[in-house]
Amino acid sequence: MPGYGIVPADQGDLLPWEWAEKRLSESHNYWISTVRPDGRPHCMGVWGVWAENQFWFSSGAQSVKTKNLLKNAYCVICTEDASQPVVLEGTARQITETPKAASAVYKAKYKYELDPAMGPIFVVTPKVAFGLVEYQMMKTATRWKF
Repeated sequence: MPGYGIVPADQGDLLPWEWAEKRLSESHNYWISTVRPDGRPHCMGVWGVWAENQFWFSSGAQSVKTKNLLKNAYCVICTEDASQPVVLEGTARQITETPKAASAVYKAKYKYELDPAMGPIFVVTPKVAFGLVEYQMMKTATRWKF
């Protein structure tokens, strides 16, 4: 991960994007970090899906994360396994129509509809992502830019 102070001896040890997509797709729970208007961070667990190269999730209309995202779209999404994490940094936007592809993946995964009538739906477009394998971090730490 050049620029981070970790440079693998063999660039072949860097993780392929397919490795990250597998974890983004298979994680059951995710962490989302947002920023309150006064600058304090907020982190909360969510259900979500990776579909169409974006991360989709829903939230309560009065939740802290929803209020934060409506004022500041920057957020971080993390998969549930800290030993092989994928960390996405990006921007979220609220959508008003049910996303067909993401909704199908969400229903298959959680047995619930991804429905705007239940609460706001957000889609996160990644700007950069990070991944690594614990105990092999010095070899595998990888950054992807979008």
